[in-house]
Amino acid sequence: MESNVETLGTLERRLNVTVPQKEVEIEIESRLKRLARTAKIHGFRSGKVPLKIISQHYGLQVRQEVMSDVLQKSFSEAIREQKLRVAGYPNFKAKELDENSSQFEYSATFEVYPDITIGNLESLSIEQPMMKVSAADVDKAIEVMRKQRTKYDEVERAAIKGDRVNIDYHGLIGGIEFDGGSAKEALLVLGEGQFLKEFEVAIIGMSKEQKKSFEVVFPESYHSKEVAGKTAIFEVTINIVEEPKLPMVNEDFAKSLGIASGDVEKMRMEVKVNLEREVSKRIKTKVKEHVMQALLETITIDTPKALVSLEVDRLMQSAKDDLKERGMKDKDIPLPKDLFQEQAERRVNLGLILTELVKIYDLRAKPEQVRRLIEEFAQSYENPSEVVKMHYSSKERLHEAESAVLEDNVVAWVLEKATIVKKEVTFDELMGKS
Repeated sequence: MESNVETLGTLERRLNVTVPQKEVEIEIESRLKRLARTAKIHGFRSGKVPLKIISQHYGLQVRQEVMSDVLQKSFSEAIREQKLRVAGYPNFKAKELDENSSQFEYSATFEVYPDITIGNLESLSIEQPMMKVSAADVDKAIEVMRKQRTKYDEVERAAIKGDRVNIDYHGLIGGIEFDGGSAKEALLVLGEGQFLKEFEVAIIGMSKEQKKSFEVVFPESYHSKEVAGKTAIFEVTINIVEEPKLPMVNEDFAKSLGIASGDVEKMRMEVKVNLEREVSKRIKTKVKEHVMQALLETITIDTPKALVSLEVDRLMQSAKDDLKERGMKDKDIPLPKDLFQEQAERRVNLGLILTELVKIYDLRAKPEQVRRLIEEFAQSYENPSEVVKMHYSSKERLHEAESAVLEDNVVAWVLEKATIVKKEVTFDELMGKS
């Protein structure tokens, strides 16, 4: 076997390989002889079929299999010999053979992994959010939990913002009904933005059994193209008006949150501990995001197009699967590849950088680190030991845990080199609520 490499671009290569045709023919004959031992052909006893007949029946299939195997084997040997790291899938092109050809020749075009120079990371500045959970944060969290447990009582008055109404509505655009334009006994909490603002505002002030007609203009950006930018006339009937009743912060409320004793102070402490746990996780996530972004901005690499293309396809499929789970059909899922291009390039570049850092500085995930991460994750479940067992019985889940530890190791290593800039933030800012 002989091979040579052509450089077609920064990362693109063409590998030309030549294999003696005699080797191919010997392998074809060898496989046909093995096949002859067990082949069953009408008119012949098993194992007694002449090689010529075997060749007539199976020659083309065997030749194709051998040529494929020779190509794969010789390609693997050639890239090892040429010390090439192939990125993505190669594009093979075989040279047509004639009867007198003594060589099987083909070329493979592909991209190689880029060289990555890490450089000095001590100039990096990484922002680290800082915050302490206050009594006001606990109060706000408890208020959210009260609202989640809201009950509604029927009232005999006009509807105001915050009330829940039970309504029948019927909408027409140009005198014609449209999808989603009508419903019976629909529940709507006024002011929560479940419907268009114009629609909700028109209902405020209406009372039980009252009917009203009004116009609503759908925004140009409305998700349904059928009605976007159009004016609809709705007729609405109020069936019931209900006002919200939030639970008191007392013993019963504490018990509803899992505090068996009903001790309100103990409940507040539990809420604070949970908030602190969430803050710690969020800060860790934010720091990781800042580190990854800093690495991308600091380390310049040539991105293999083949890997980006594969990642785009993977992201598209993942998005389609998610939308199907939400009830959408294939024909209703327009997902152009451009939508995923930037994200795919980022993921590929980060993957290449992290792989290089792990290799150079031995930042691999150690078994005890993986175990610790899984056990910490399992603590938030009712039966932690079962969750741990589930992770170790699934290669996919275990790989996810190993990848998370690997990223944590890279982040920790970068933070040792970089300058940490601490920044005080509020709980809402940290959680992205403001």
